[in-house]
Amino acid sequence: MTEIVADFQVTRWDAEPYAEQDTVMSQVVVEKTFTGAISGTSTARVLTAQAKTGQGYVASERFEGTIDGRSGTLVYQHGGIMDDGDGSTFGTIVPGSGTGDLADLRGTVSFWHDEKGATVTLKLS
Repeated sequence: MTEIVADFQVTRWDAEPYAEQDTVMSQVVVEKTFTGAISGTSTARVLTAQAKTGQGYVASERFEGTIDGRSGTLVYQHGGIMDDGDGSTFGTIVPGSGTGDLADLRGTVSFWHDEKGATVTLKLS
């Protein structure tokens, strides 16, 4: 298994709430720019839920660029839960979604944000 870690920046975050009672639920368009061993851009459609002490999201995201020197596109689906400050994320490259040099990639993806910035980790099998 190969692990690749890179930094990214969110360059667009357009949220449209569709339920605003006790838990705010939104549809969000997110765009990111990646630098390092993963270089390129992505666009995601995200569903979020924000409660008083926790939040969660699920996303489908299309990446275009290079991963460890290999270029193409691929799609990953991922999500996460934050419960009163403790968080976990999950994600998978959609099998068969890659093009170009990324056509055969399989593995997991996880995203993390903290005071140091934002990172993505791919574990390729």
